Amino acid sequence: MRRRTLLKNLGLGLGGTILTNEAIAAITTDVQQYTLPDNPFHIVLEKPVTAITLGAGGRGTVYGNYALQFPQNMKIVGVAEPVAFRNQKYTTSHNIPHDNRFNTWEDVFKRPKFADAIIISTPDNLHYGPCMQALEMGYDILLEKPIAPTEKECRAILKKAQQKGRIVAVCHVLRYAPYFVKMREMIAEGAVGEVISVQHLEPIEFQHMAHSYVRGNWHNSKQTTPIILAKSCHDLDIIKWVINKRCTEISAMGDLKWFRKENAPEGSTDRCINGCKVEKTCPYSALKIYTPKSTSRNRVLDLSEDKTKHEAEIKQRMYTTNYGRCVYRMENDQPDHYISNIQFEDNITASFSMEAFTSYAGRRTRVMGSMGDMVGDMKELVVTDFITGKVTRLQPKYTDVAGYEKSGHGGGDWLMMRDFVQAVAQQNASLLTSTIEESIESHIMGFKAEESRLQKKFRKVVV
Repeated sequence: MRRRTLLKNLGLGLGGTILTNEAIAAITTDVQQYTLPDNPFHIVLEKPVTAITLGAGGRGTVYGNYALQFPQNMKIVGVAEPVAFRNQKYTTSHNIPHDNRFNTWEDVFKRPKFADAIIISTPDNLHYGPCMQALEMGYDILLEKPIAPTEKECRAILKKAQQKGRIVAVCHVLRYAPYFVKMREMIAEGAVGEVISVQHLEPIEFQHMAHSYVRGNWHNSKQTTPIILAKSCHDLDIIKWVINKRCTEISAMGDLKWFRKENAPEGSTDRCINGCKVEKTCPYSALKIYTPKSTSRNRVLDLSEDKTKHEAEIKQRMYTTNYGRCVYRMENDQPDHYISNIQFEDNITASFSMEAFTSYAGRRTRVMGSMGDMVGDMKELVVTDFITGKVTRLQPKYTDVAGYEKSGHGGGDWLMMRDFVQAVAQQNASLLTSTIEESIESHIMGFKAEESRLQKKFRKVVV
């Protein structure tokens, strides 16, 4: 019904009552808010699952915070972290006994097993060693993605987990986000008919790219992992998961185009703080990105609890860490644009684009089907029925007061933790959707995509 006709009819029917835009939208738009139902297989735990965190950086803190929010479900009883500031902060937060504090992950395994699980949130190139040792000692494992830097190591971890009969949950947290859970559910129910094709965009956001993949820990693929795994194994995984089909072939292209020495502006310097003549007009200026108010970015700077000292501490970090360096003069090699074309079973195709140069973040997905389509941005999923023309807008809603919506990745971080705790407590890996058995295929897709990009060839995917 056209807006003008609607207004006329409503005016006649309601005696000329003036309606607000909000009231009109409520009448013309079918908006459904939804929550995830409680899992009937979850139980009330008699005692919390105990865990040791290896790596007390950003991700280790996120997973550890679940234990602080839900102490009846999980307790952190140990930590290994070589950075003294992070070690102390984590120890204080979780009230960890002195004897259970360690500098390196190797030190943890010199002790007999003293917890139910190990949380591995070490740097990417330090996943394989601690994971294999933890499996050998009988721990269940929460393993930050990527599983490991090479396909050979990923397959070795899978084999070891199966041999030992242990749970290895990969942190493919998007699988637990209500938005993607609903997308998968609706596709399975035939909301768009037969899936024909998928388009998926990962807009990194320009400052996030500079922060993490030019200056940050993942700036060099040889020292960590290629960006298709370090950043976008989430995306390859979620495409595969929502359509629930096996990948058969993949190709990719992309490169590092902008963050290169030859693109450094005239008058720029090695550090933004060293008299750079273009700093004030540079969108990647460290002095703009790292300010006392930039709490999300400043976590990596290990600032003290005393906020009055933050300005001086940030200035000092600008002189001494990579986060103060010019983005055009780093030892970075990660592509800043990356596209991949994917063939799945049943002749379903997908295209994936990872883009650094966007002013926004938040994944965008389009699913094209024989009887409808869906478009979403992680905040709302819009489904159009070709037969009836009906448009349904689906918005995830959190009714609990537990704070899941405050965790990252659309609530997926802590919802994954909830399922992991239940899986460990009940010794039932089927309570997880991202066991290593389920998650390894999308990692292999990533490895093959990177081979394709470098060799400029299509690569077959064999699991």
